[in-house]
Amino acid sequence: MTTYRHIDVRPVAGALGAEVAGVDASGPVPDEIVVEVRRALLENLVIFMRDQRLEPQSQLAFARRFGTPMIYPLIKGLEDCPEVTPVIKEAEDKVNFGGIWHSDTAYQEVPPLGSLLYAREVPPVGGDTEFANMYLAFERLSAGMQHMLERLVAVNMSGKGRARATRSAMRSAAATALADDALAAAHPVVRVHPETGRKALYVNVAHTSRFQDMSEDESRPLLEFLFGHLARPEFTCRFRWEPGTLAFWDNRCTQHNALNDYHGHRRLMHRVTLEGDRPGGPG
Repeated sequence: MTTYRHIDVRPVAGALGAEVAGVDASGPVPDEIVVEVRRALLENLVIFMRDQRLEPQSQLAFARRFGTPMIYPLIKGLEDCPEVTPVIKEAEDKVNFGGIWHSDTAYQEVPPLGSLLYAREVPPVGGDTEFANMYLAFERLSAGMQHMLERLVAVNMSGKGRARATRSAMRSAAATALADDALAAAHPVVRVHPETGRKALYVNVAHTSRFQDMSEDESRPLLEFLFGHLARPEFTCRFRWEPGTLAFWDNRCTQHNALNDYHGHRRLMHRVTLEGDRPGGPG
């Protein structure tokens, strides 16, 4: 287990996830703390920092210590801070943004490194987020399945039906000029993490529609198996939000699912997403 000198890192589950104390993200953050937060992210895949007091500009400044913020392509950000995307479910809404297992914007040619999500308003109960470890999802497959998947490429689309439904309320209020189904990208089914060198499963039910050079009908049986496999409970953690919590996940080796179990209550989060790299496969 890694020893940290400047922060306290406490795992929340066996598969992934840790709460990190000793970080004040609202102001200048010393370099030595940035180094340890980055290490905690790489080792735990998603980290949670409670009791933060952030405004959009301070959240953005903290995010810049770890990468370059990007603008989410399908929903407008704040007018004075476009890299910050409000993630809102109003009390009367029936669907929630991100309410399906996914890796963020896998339909982009260069999907993000990760995201920093800050809780501004949360329901009295419910609204948890589940996270899943895609290293484990790949490593727990048989050697034969691993070998087959390492040779495959998947086509990911922004317009896949269930994912479109989770964006519907927010798109009606703050859609960008892009059509909901405007984006598509092909990526390796098994992605090699550029910093750790570990292999991770890189398909998701929200965006992956088929394998390259195969039809959707031909692809469906194997994809359905993988979609069920990657969300097995032993690969996951579940996090309960409080106002002032900042989560930071590595999009290259995790997936997440925002639970939609708080009808009649409002939930408001602010998200900053960091530019990533083009996914590379084992070959």
